Amino acid sequence: MSEHEIKLQSHDHAEGERACMSRREFLLAGGAVVSVTALSGVPGLAQGAAQPQYALKANYARQKVGQLSRLVQGKPIQFNYPYAHVSNILVKLGAPAGGGVGADGDVVAFNLQCPHMGGPLHGSYKEQHQVLGPCPLHLTTFDLTRHGMVISGHATESLPQIVLEVEGDNIYAVGVLGLIYGYSRNVANPASA
Repeated sequence: MSEHEIKLQSHDHAEGERACMSRREFLLAGGAVVSVTALSGVPGLAQGAAQPQYALKANYARQKVGQLSRLVQGKPIQFNYPYAHVSNILVKLGAPAGGGVGADGDVVAFNLQCPHMGGPLHGSYKEQHQVLGPCPLHLTTFDLTRHGMVISGHATESLPQIVLEVEGDNIYAVGVLGLIYGYSRNVANPASA
């Protein structure tokens, strides 16, 4: 093919128009298809459900974990849930948070094991930034205002959030959003995990 023929072929398209999708167009189109396909399989999102149900949310026995009147902003309280050996914290952040309860929507609870490799997060709450971490194994830090989302580090999953309900002054744990490290699935019976 001569140089002239190559130039003619390249000018078949209007100035600035591409003969095929750009990498960005391909990724955006592919991402949209994957998103729609994935969301169609999430329970609670199909057939126009009003509120989504989370695939990794497990409902466990309701357990009282604290009282709104006894919480001090920025001072976490440790409790065990859903099993006696699983440690979590309950904390009043002072700012609205995803999954937060109470009058200001700022009371949240999270598991104290990093979902990456189970590193202990005890004593790592940073009030100034409302984060938990860094994990001592790979320095993952989690944003407690955004459902325990990873801010930095090796973890690829959010910190498991304890689902809370308030009744009067009492705070109850009623489930876990996410997978607690060391369990292959969220189940109500630890013997089958």
